[in-house]
Amino acid sequence: MEAVKKSDNKLFVPSLPTLWPGMLLAGARPGALPPFSSPSARYFYFARNAVWLTMKMLRLDGGEVLMPSYHHGVEVEAVVDAGATPRFYRVGARWDVDMADVARRIGPKTKALYLIHYAGFPGPVDAMRKLADEHGLPLIEDCALSLLSSDGATPLGTTGDVGIFCLYKTLPVPNGGALVVNGPRQYSLPEPPAPPLASTFSHTVSALLQNLELRGGAVGRGLRGLVRSVGHGTVKAASIERVATGTQHFDRRHVDLGMSPLTKRIALSQDLEAIVEARRRNYFFLLGRLRDVSPPLFNQLPPGVCPLFYPMVVQDKEALLARLRERGIDAIDFWKRFHPACDPSEFPEVAQLRRTILEIPCHQDLSPEVMAEVAEAVRDALKAERRPSKRTG
Repeated sequence: MEAVKKSDNKLFVPSLPTLWPGMLLAGARPGALPPFSSPSARYFYFARNAVWLTMKMLRLDGGEVLMPSYHHGVEVEAVVDAGATPRFYRVGARWDVDMADVARRIGPKTKALYLIHYAGFPGPVDAMRKLADEHGLPLIEDCALSLLSSDGATPLGTTGDVGIFCLYKTLPVPNGGALVVNGPRQYSLPEPPAPPLASTFSHTVSALLQNLELRGGAVGRGLRGLVRSVGHGTVKAASIERVATGTQHFDRRHVDLGMSPLTKRIALSQDLEAIVEARRRNYFFLLGRLRDVSPPLFNQLPPGVCPLFYPMVVQDKEALLARLRERGIDAIDFWKRFHPACDPSEFPEVAQLRRTILEIPCHQDLSPEVMAEVAEAVRDALKAERRPSKRTG
């Protein structure tokens, strides 16, 4: 499943993997990694729904949850909506958690520790587990960015009391989040209802159209544009409720939505080992081609890591984003803003991360040939960024 080179020499590199038509008919494979291998897994439309339910399930409302200062914001919104109070700990310039700061901030109101694994790279989950046990606190592992990743031989999401996953950032599915409860304690979790069929259908068609453009060059791009214009009119005329993924804020109206059966079917048909292998290959390719022109956030790829993107440090993120998108590369403006409850002046390293981290797609749809073009486009964009502007008289 590799992208082909465009006949008109224009790249189309989406930020997330696309849905290949054959996946709609493929049979299920044994789930060797969580959440698919976990008998306690419950599936939701969004991972943020699982965050909200975790607060209620563990009875954390009314207390404080220690969370990283480097966050998206939607997970913090879910915590607040569920009735808990977020308190934040320091994260360094390499996504490194300051464990001494975490320990200092544990107080009488602390009810849980919350760890985010960033873009497939493991956080200090063993140290966090030890600290949580010392204080009698549950540990929540947020693996929304780290589906299919392991810390060595230990799958992420299996060390904490709860593991939370997002499916559609890594797999070509229309929606999907999951909650896994680890350990002997059992909770009675109802199966949430399926989302509106029309919404799932809309997202599925969009992913199929992206795949058409990925493989079909100018023809595919034209067909996608035509179908999208017709589809937007149909959705509007029929008043179809489309529950968008990738939204920036938590919405209580969607908290009870489950994952669609189609999402589960597609997810269970994926060759997970091949996906991890392809993402690692593409990451290594970008690392080899780009580290001499822009410092990578990580100069190596530890065993077990399934990278979500290739994170790199840049100076003028907005300009570089614009140049790459002009070339057809949907680079990611990663986590630009703090949640209002978190004081940016208290965490200058995180403020710097938000200003300078840009992420380049390296997902399983992208062939070595396409990755070579992506690397060249990034190098060209960086050169343009450093070129002195001409003075006008």
